[in-house]
Amino acid sequence: MVKNRWVGAIALGALILSSSSVAAGGPKMEAANNVLGNVRSLQRGARHFVNYCMGCHSAKYVRYNRLADDLQLSEQQVTDNLMFVGTKLLDTMNIAMDPLDAGRWFGQVPPDLSLIARAKGTDYVFNYLKGFYLDPERRNGTDNLFLPGASMPHVLWELQGLQKPVYEAIIDVNGSVHKVMVGFERVTEGLLNPEEFDQFVRDLTNFLEYISEPVKLERKKLGVRVLLFLLVFFLFSYLLKQEYWKDIK
Repeated sequence: MVKNRWVGAIALGALILSSSSVAAGGPKMEAANNVLGNVRSLQRGARHFVNYCMGCHSAKYVRYNRLADDLQLSEQQVTDNLMFVGTKLLDTMNIAMDPLDAGRWFGQVPPDLSLIARAKGTDYVFNYLKGFYLDPERRNGTDNLFLPGASMPHVLWELQGLQKPVYEAIIDVNGSVHKVMVGFERVTEGLLNPEEFDQFVRDLTNFLEYISEPVKLERKKLGVRVLLFLLVFFLFSYLLKQEYWKDIK
């Protein structure tokens, strides 16, 4: 048990360090601009996650009944639209894929995504999902700008379309010429236009942020109430102080 905890801590630390390195010296990232309190977005994100991610990735720390409560869905809606593996609402979002098969097919076991948004950040998740490009040298035919050498295939290619990298030659201080990726050029159109695909990915990112800390919404609401209480308490305390000291000069 202790050994497993140490392994989990080391893995989480590696994710955080890799995220920091991208932010410090990697490619420029767009802001995700997801709104955690947008329930409609969370509902769409849950649908996207189940349809496009749960074939390989689990969210084993999330229970279906919690989704029903937080996403304002009925138990029947969750059962009919989100539960393709579990049989009870108390089940967690596990998958049927055997880890050994996954490791054999992809080169490594696809990670559980319960905490990915907390570990990597929502901006990273948003840009990673948009950052796949054609690379004929890769086994699956694509690579990712924000995670070079990613073993994950571009599962959203039908929605986004396919894109290839655009390079620009730059000369460093030593006079050497280097090719630097400056953007993407669309090769095939997807089912969604760029704005629609951005919204799709934003909803999915929003859901991944939600499952990484389901209590966050409640914590924020409670924080606002506590601040309002303290403000009212301060006002009454000030008035009481004025009443006590009004006759003292």
